[in-house]
Amino acid sequence: MHTIHVVHTDSKEERYQALLPQMKALLVGESDPIANMANMAAALKEVFGFLWAGFYLVKEDMLVLGPFQGPVACTRIGYGKGVCGTAWATGEVQIVPDVDLFPGHIACSSLSRSEIVLPLMKNGAVAGVLDIDSDCVNTFDHIDRRYLQEMLSFLEC
Repeated sequence: MHTIHVVHTDSKEERYQALLPQMKALLVGESDPIANMANMAAALKEVFGFLWAGFYLVKEDMLVLGPFQGPVACTRIGYGKGVCGTAWATGEVQIVPDVDLFPGHIACSSLSRSEIVLPLMKNGAVAGVLDIDSDCVNTFDHIDRRYLQEMLSFLEC
């Protein structure tokens, strides 16, 4: 049985630094990518209290909802559509300080105010995305990008 020790500090970086080795211990050695994505989403929601944390996986010509924590979400997102589809199309991390200012934003939840989406790569192609939403503007920055990219490296898709 695994539990995540939550460090109670106002420093986002300190929380990531405490979570990183725990995440690695939790995920490394487990070969099922869905189980690992589910645990990663749960740990991120538990430690940071994000509105929504989860994955969309590339299935044929759509991003299809995968493991997540949070309110009910959009089930399918098209290539290049919204923040998730843009991350899929570009293969680049998308940090959106205010989703109301992102052209074509898909509002799966009206509570979402800012978002970060990171591509999940497999064999040089985007296999899915990690999508995290906050109910506050300006939540995500280079610190989130750095640590979340490192966490994604623990996943074997």
